[in-house]
Amino acid sequence: MEVKSLEQAEAQVERLLGGLGCEVTECDVGLEQSKPASLRNNVTYIVCGVIFNDKDEVLMVQEAKQDCYKKWYLPAGRVEVGESLQEALLREVKEEAGFECQPITLLLIQEQGPQWIRFIFLAKITGGSIKTTLSADQDSLQAAWWDRRSPLPLRGRDILRLIDFGIKYRGEAWHPAILPLNESCRHVVQRLVLIFREDQNIWILLVKGPSPHIPTAAALKTHAVTWAANMVVQDAMPSAYYDHNVNTLGVLSLQHDGRQQGKTDGVCFNTLVALQPDRAERDEDGLRLPPRPAQGPPPVENPRYVWHRVLTPGLREKLLEKTQNTSILPMHSLY
Repeated sequence: MEVKSLEQAEAQVERLLGGLGCEVTECDVGLEQSKPASLRNNVTYIVCGVIFNDKDEVLMVQEAKQDCYKKWYLPAGRVEVGESLQEALLREVKEEAGFECQPITLLLIQEQGPQWIRFIFLAKITGGSIKTTLSADQDSLQAAWWDRRSPLPLRGRDILRLIDFGIKYRGEAWHPAILPLNESCRHVVQRLVLIFREDQNIWILLVKGPSPHIPTAAALKTHAVTWAANMVVQDAMPSAYYDHNVNTLGVLSLQHDGRQQGKTDGVCFNTLVALQPDRAERDEDGLRLPPRPAQGPPPVENPRYVWHRVLTPGLREKLLEKTQNTSILPMHSLY
């Protein structure tokens, strides 16, 4: 493979590690099993805001919906057709709590497959005034600051974990600030920097043509979004699949536009994925087998793919650092 082509592939990895994106021009795996994302038809995106005041109290809203009437929850709601994720967050916080806000970073992404994805933002107040019962409407009854100690009837305890994520990030930001990039994508896809690490050596899996690039796979409705990484490994090296763990470490950046329903409603999750040998290999009697000798990544069986050993010192060090700590935006499956 030409040196220049490999340099371009490494530059793509550098962009993603730097929190940037790349245009989604092709999907290498799973496209035939996926439909274009269409808001309100086959995908639902939820935005949720975790917002604190100077007293470390968290902003809560009292629900107006009959099924959870007078219960309390974080400002949250569905993204509407034609909105970006940030625009949806600003609208929901204004409607439900009365405040203007500014997103600081994504804290966490939760998903139940490509059809339901929740984007949790840490945000700060920039204006407005808190919503009182005098302004109660179908969006909410009122808003309040909660000290997290006083009794409060919650709509769901799932938000306690989200609040904890916000407290943790305010105390020490464990990943760079990440906000959605305004770049269109038709499907919900996972683009993966799939690495194999052995001691201080790093290999990246590349798709050979039409020019070397890191693989992109469509998310399937029947599986978690990150199952796309498993599909790539199955496609590239089926014999090695059951001897290795495919671990999506987190999201480096994400791309979403949302301006045209059914055409730009997709999301591209740029992720770091580690292919790791199953350290608990056992023989047919259940006895642990001795560890395999160092031998590099498992051989590629599909000629579409190739392992590229990273020799550029700066890139190798960045990848090693990312695999040694958890400084990546987490993405959790709720399956």
